Amino acid sequence: MATNRKLGRTTDQRLAMLKTQTTDLIWHGKIETTLQRAKEVKSIADSLIALAIKEKDNFEEVEVKVKKAKLDDKGNKVTEKATSKNGKEYLKVVKEEVTEKRQKDMPSRLNARRKMMAKLNKVTDSEGKTVDLTAKLFNEIAPKQEGRNGGYTRILKAGPRRGDGAEVAILEIL
Repeated sequence: MATNRKLGRTTDQRLAMLKTQTTDLIWHGKIETTLQRAKEVKSIADSLIALAIKEKDNFEEVEVKVKKAKLDDKGNKVTEKATSKNGKEYLKVVKEEVTEKRQKDMPSRLNARRKMMAKLNKVTDSEGKTVDLTAKLFNEIAPKQEGRNGGYTRILKAGPRRGDGAEVAILEIL
């Protein structure tokens, strides 16, 4: 009977740890952890990558009208003077309407994106900007793994850890 490894943790701690390690694996491409944890994270990561491969081209291009601030040649917002109801003057940003092409997910891809977001944490880079790991899965990892039939990650044994002697492994995306 196939069961999850308990890894010496309570359920909520174990799920949080696996979620964090899966996020780190997708974000960095490889992680170093114990062998038992690596085996658990490998199954989660392989299922996410398989889902990304299945749904990577399932979107449509749509044109959307967007109101944006008009920019001058230096990239600054163009402003104009306006008067309020009580007679005071203030600067108002000039807006322009632009049509943009955007990707609209089909329902099954949207469902896949939500499943991925449930298994991954939110990540911010060094500049404080939020990183979209689901987009990384769809746009970077899935095209590289497209020809494969499973086995998207590999575990390399690194020997015993100094201190407690636990078997250490490196888990990486191929």
